[in-house]
Order: sequence, then structure tokens, then C-alpha cells
Amino acid sequence: MSQKLKMSYGVRNQLQEKYKKEVVPELKKLFGYKNIFVIPRFEKIVVNVGINQAQAKEAQFIENIESSLKRITGQKPIKTLAKKSISTLKVRSGMIVGMKVTLRGKLMYDFFNKLVNVALPRVRDFRGIPLSSLDGQGNLSIGFREHIAFPEIRSDEVEKIHGLEVVISTTAKSDKEAKELLSLLGLPLRQ
Repeated sequence: MSQKLKMSYGVRNQLQEKYKKEVVPELKKLFGYKNIFVIPRFEKIVVNVGINQAQAKEAQFIENIESSLKRITGQKPIKTLAKKSISTLKVRSGMIVGMKVTLRGKLMYDFFNKLVNVALPRVRDFRGIPLSSLDGQGNLSIGFREHIAFPEIRSDEVEKIHGLEVVISTTAKSDKEAKELLSLLGLPLRQ
């Protein structure tokens, strides 16, 4: 087994062990859960990039977005297409309007670890994620203005900087439960 694979497998085990040994008992104590299956956990992480109509016409820009998402997440993104034409926005049916990657399992834990420990500290003027980023149903959305916050992207090789959005989907029923879960796993939230 290669050293890189061993290292990423160890990170996943660390996060899962921390969840099982520290987070689950703390959440049980805070919310009084009786059934272990009711305790909030990660469901998936979605990373997406929106593309406007001017950018959609440039094939090179779409390829750059695809390769940067592939390097950031370790998985090939899918193209999201417009379902219907909207003349005021100059969008035609079948036109590429974005790209997204859905992460589950090992890749999800690896990405979350990289997000917390590497990408967020590299964001300019970062003071924590505001609680208004929670949607009321236990999901958190984080927007990045520059994709160069991730370590896989070198700033000297980038022609155009684009933003991206990270959505962390949990099984929590409320924002309070999701806030506790995410903060116990190390995500810096503003109080």
C-alpha cells in the first residue's frame, strides 16, 4: 500500500474515531438521544461551480473548471445542463450552466479534513463561517470567491480565478444539532 493511500486512510479513521468516541457521546449528552441512529452524521458533501453564459462559450474555461474540480475533490465532475430556455438570461436548453461533484464515504472525509485544516485557513480575512450559512434543515453552504484556497491549485498556473460552493449535508433535523456536530468535528463557526 502506498504512503499517500495509508495517510488518507488514517485521516478517515481519525475523523470516524473522533466522531464515535467524542462527538457521539457529547451529542447524546446535549440532546438526550436514546437511539444511536437518530444522532446527526454526515450524509454527503457537494462541491459545485456555476458558469454564466459568457464563460459557457469558452471551451478552454470549462476545461479549466473541470480539471480544477477534479484536482480539488479527487473525482470527475458532472456537467449540469439548463433544463429549459430563458430568453432574458440568454440561456438555451441543454447549455452548460455548472459543474458539480458529490462526495460520499472516504473521499467525503478526506475533503472535510482538507477543508477544515488547509483551505479555510488560506482564505483571506477568514473569521469563521457565519451561522446564517445553515439552511434551517441541518445543511451548511460555504462559498469560496477564489478556488486557489485549495492546496492542489497553484496560483501561478491559473489564468482565470473562479468561485465555488461547498454544501455539507447532514442528517441533523435542526440548525442547532448541525451547529454542534460541525463545531465538535472542528469546523470554525462564528458564535
